[in-house]
Amino acid sequence: MTLTDTYVIFELAGAAYAVGSGEVQHVDLLEHVTPVPNTAAAVDGVVFSRGEVIPALNLRVRFGLPRQEPTPNTRLLFLRVQRRVVALIVDAAREFQRIPAESIRPIQDTLVGIDGNYVQGVATVKNRSVLILDVGAVLSLEEITPPVGPVDGPASVAP
Repeated sequence: MTLTDTYVIFELAGAAYAVGSGEVQHVDLLEHVTPVPNTAAAVDGVVFSRGEVIPALNLRVRFGLPRQEPTPNTRLLFLRVQRRVVALIVDAAREFQRIPAESIRPIQDTLVGIDGNYVQGVATVKNRSVLILDVGAVLSLEEITPPVGPVDGPASVAP
């Protein structure tokens, strides 16, 4: 077994998704998210974990789904992508599974939907379909980072 075929499987809005275990730093309970003004809609705020302040991305919002109040099963998946750590807020995550590369099928070009751009493929694991997430697309910094520009309000005066 190699890291390239082991995955963390998580739930979101009744669907099963998977991310490569090599991209996951750790999984934690959702305890408190500190809101940060002027962030992208899908960024709920920041969380403090293992001595670091980490942005928390609500995956439901990122996929265009309605927000949901956290439950005892809600989890944070801490992912390292492009030398940055980001926490994904998901409905549940508690399964670590081997998915051989040859069992992952490509998504059909005709698939349209809220998460079609974020999925690399689909596999069958324990008689259920699991969507393999394209973490790079989900965490595209251009899409989740608000544009920098003038802020409405009083102008600052330079000394």
